Amino acid sequence: MPSPGDRRRERLERARLYVVTGAREEQDDLASFLEAVLAAGADIVQLRDKEAEAGDLLRWSREFRAAADRHDALFVLNDRPDVAVAAGADGVHVGQNDLPAAWARQVVGQEVLVGLSTHSTAEFDAGASEADYLCVGPLYATPTKPGRPPTGLEIVSHAAARARNGAEGRPWFAIGGIDGERLAGVVAAGATRIVVVRAAAGPHPAASVKALGGALSGFPVS
Repeated sequence: MPSPGDRRRERLERARLYVVTGAREEQDDLASFLEAVLAAGADIVQLRDKEAEAGDLLRWSREFRAAADRHDALFVLNDRPDVAVAAGADGVHVGQNDLPAAWARQVVGQEVLVGLSTHSTAEFDAGASEADYLCVGPLYATPTKPGRPPTGLEIVSHAAARARNGAEGRPWFAIGGIDGERLAGVVAAGATRIVVVRAAAGPHPAASVKALGGALSGFPVS
C-alpha cells in the first residue's frame, strides 16, 4: 500500500496550477474562496501569512485541510515546518532565507512534501536534494515580493532545459506576476506548471483559475 508521502508525491506530479493565499480576513470569505479555486481546478493551495502566529495558522489550516480533502488537492503551509506537521498539511514551502530545506525535512519527516523557492539559475541548479519541488521567480515585479527583483523568463527557459536533459527531475513551478495576459509567454519559455497569487485574488477567482487551468491543459507536464 502506498505511504502518505508516496500519495502526496504522486499528486504533486500531476499538479499544474498552484494558488497561494492568505487567510482573507479582510474579505471574510476564506472557505468560499478555497471552494471556488479548488472546484475550478487548482491542484495545490498554500496558506501564506508571514506575520501570523502559530495559533492563527492552525485555525486557518482547518479550512485549507478540509477544502483540499474534498477536492483531492494538496495543502501546503508557507515557512513553518513545525506548524505544517501540527496542521496535518501535505507540505511546507521554504524560501532561500527561511529554514534550510534540509532542516525542514528533519522537522516534517519523509511523508510531508518540502518545496523550495529559487530566484536565479544558480539557485535552481543548487536546489537542495531534500526538496520535492522547486519554484522559479518572481518572473515579473510583484507587490507580494517587495524588494525582490524580477528574474524575467530566462530562469524558466533554464529550468525547462534542465528538465528536458534529465538534469532536474523534480516538478517545478513558475511564479511571480503571472496572469492571463502573461501566461502565453511563460508557457512559450517552457513552463508547464504555475503558481498564482494576485491572479486568483480578484472578484472572480473561480473564473480566473478555470481560464488559467484551461490554458495550461493543452501542454504536457514536464
